[in-house]
Amino acid sequence: MDYDKLITERYSVRKFEDRPLSEEDVNKILQAGHVAPTGCNCQPQRILVINSDSAIEKLKNCTKCHFGTKTAFLVCHNESESWVRPYDGALASPIDATIVATHMMLKAHEIGVGCCWVMYFEPEKLIKEFNIPSNIKPLAILVMGYPAADAKPLYMHDEKRPLSEVVSYNEF
Repeated sequence: MDYDKLITERYSVRKFEDRPLSEEDVNKILQAGHVAPTGCNCQPQRILVINSDSAIEKLKNCTKCHFGTKTAFLVCHNESESWVRPYDGALASPIDATIVATHMMLKAHEIGVGCCWVMYFEPEKLIKEFNIPSNIKPLAILVMGYPAADAKPLYMHDEKRPLSEVVSYNEF
């Protein structure tokens, strides 16, 4: 798929067919995340595949934004494995995990899998429900599935601010 077409046509899918992703598609999506760059190649991302009925029920306890998915990926970052910027102590791990999640979303779209990035969740509930260690921080839930026949982007999907409002050259 042409990259410009991929990034233009991808949208947040919020309506899926009533079936889980195939193991082959799950592995393709995970591999796309696995090759994503991370700060100093520390690879602090941790991904939990949520695809059993019981795990999906746990997910539903943590967010209302599950959209009936049968497969989700909880993308986290391991703070204790993060590259740390020496000037101010900023962690690269949340950014690394974001890059990983973006690779996964784009691969999903390329292979015909719909995805919605969800940040509307209760971190403490996720931590408890999925027994997440204290150094692993939930960043995003990628709910995925095969788009329903009538799935479509939200009305505001194509509304973009002018580039001149979001880009500056040399100074703000």
